[in-house]
Amino acid sequence: MQYLWIWWSQLFHLTTKTVITNLRVAILHRKRFKSVDDRKFYAEFKTALGFYPKDLNLYKLAFIHKSASIILPTGQSVNNERLEYLGDAILDAIIADFLFEQYPNEREGFLTKMRAKIVSRSHLNRLSVQIGLQRLIISHSCNATQRHIFGDALEAFIGAMYLDKGYKKTRKYLVNKIFRNHIDLTALELLETDFKSRIIEWGQKHRKIITFSYKEEHESRESSPVFYASLLINGTPVGEGRGNSKKEAEQDASMIVLSNEDDLNFFAQSIVDDSCLKSEEILSQ
Repeated sequence: MQYLWIWWSQLFHLTTKTVITNLRVAILHRKRFKSVDDRKFYAEFKTALGFYPKDLNLYKLAFIHKSASIILPTGQSVNNERLEYLGDAILDAIIADFLFEQYPNEREGFLTKMRAKIVSRSHLNRLSVQIGLQRLIISHSCNATQRHIFGDALEAFIGAMYLDKGYKKTRKYLVNKIFRNHIDLTALELLETDFKSRIIEWGQKHRKIITFSYKEEHESRESSPVFYASLLINGTPVGEGRGNSKKEAEQDASMIVLSNEDDLNFFAQSIVDDSCLKSEEILSQ
């Protein structure tokens, strides 16, 4: 019993010491920031992401969407797009390295598809929300077409962390805190994302011509275009999708069409009927 009490006392002492140390570190870090806004951002950042940033301004920039761009006295517009560009490249490299280790016996094609599933806009959006980044994002956009804001902010955050912490620490954080906790590789293996290939295969099977028509719109001069793709079966429009690129719009339109089995069955049957009618016309001549 005496030994148990000694062990418990030591454990309590260590735990108390750790709590006090962490509190002192937190207070020390918060003293670096004089403004109330910086302290509030720092507290939310630490709660969501679990580490102390060196350069707070980098991370603040990472969460400024282009719709909330800051205009400098020089007239330059500042937002997270440059960090997003950098983070996109860093994320690709880290995921490629991670998958290479996780799947030592898989071929290049499988690894490429898995990486594409992880970095898809919809998946990055979910990851961003799961780790709590949506609480930090500054945006003035309420338009539905801006549904990639969360995923873009995640890439910008990765770009900021790379500049602040370096590649090794960024990789370690992503693998241990995000990949292992929030990415289900088994589920992703079974996830179908190439809807365009599936609809083209369906068209070949049923002897139907699959084509796309496109249009693009701008919300404003500063905004990037939004692309719309209309999927046509034998020249008949059957579904429309949208995205930040033509490829995204094609995939969106293909997914919408494939999700409506009744329409697909109708079009498949109409092909058979048309071919039968043509055969009857030829025989009657």
